[in-house]
Amino acid sequence: MKRNFDYSADFDEKTEKLFREGKYLGQGNNGIVYQLPGNKVIKIFLTQKVCNDEGGILHRTNGSKYFPRLYKRGKFYVVRDMVDGERLDHYIKEHGLSKKLIKNIYKLLLEFKKLKFTKLDTRCKDIFVSENERLMIIDPKKAYSRKVDYPRHLMKGLNRIGFLEEFLDGISDIDEKKAKQWSTKFEKYFNNQI
Repeated sequence: MKRNFDYSADFDEKTEKLFREGKYLGQGNNGIVYQLPGNKVIKIFLTQKVCNDEGGILHRTNGSKYFPRLYKRGKFYVVRDMVDGERLDHYIKEHGLSKKLIKNIYKLLLEFKKLKFTKLDTRCKDIFVSENERLMIIDPKKAYSRKVDYPRHLMKGLNRIGFLEEFLDGISDIDEKKAKQWSTKFEKYFNNQI
């Protein structure tokens, strides 16, 4: 259960007007999200540090098909495109893990490298799957400040729902060397958690 917080953000006049028409979508550990007119959302953060991190990542990834477009940044908020679809883990539980989806996840991870992320990882709950198994990231965190050289959290989530082996088999069909590296690293990580 999420804790209740008090949020405060200084909006300019245009953002204030949009926010007044906003519809509450949800609250996470770092912020609260409202849907705005024009297929946009505003996320209001608890801390300026987290806002700067996420806003900075969205600014640097503007133009990538895997990230929502950023329209505005304030000290404690960002306005970005709305992300449609279903969380990756929920989607896989309902529809399974197709070869196309595996390939799209692989391409997403390649995009992280192309964008010069030092954290080549994300959580299942931060990947949304929409029409035609198109992927979009929400809540990017510490992409340029944390160092993770394989998709550890992603694999942990896939393992939790029973699809890790199928995922690694699919990655092996695309890039056998990478699949072996990820499998070895994850096995070492997993064994240290027990």
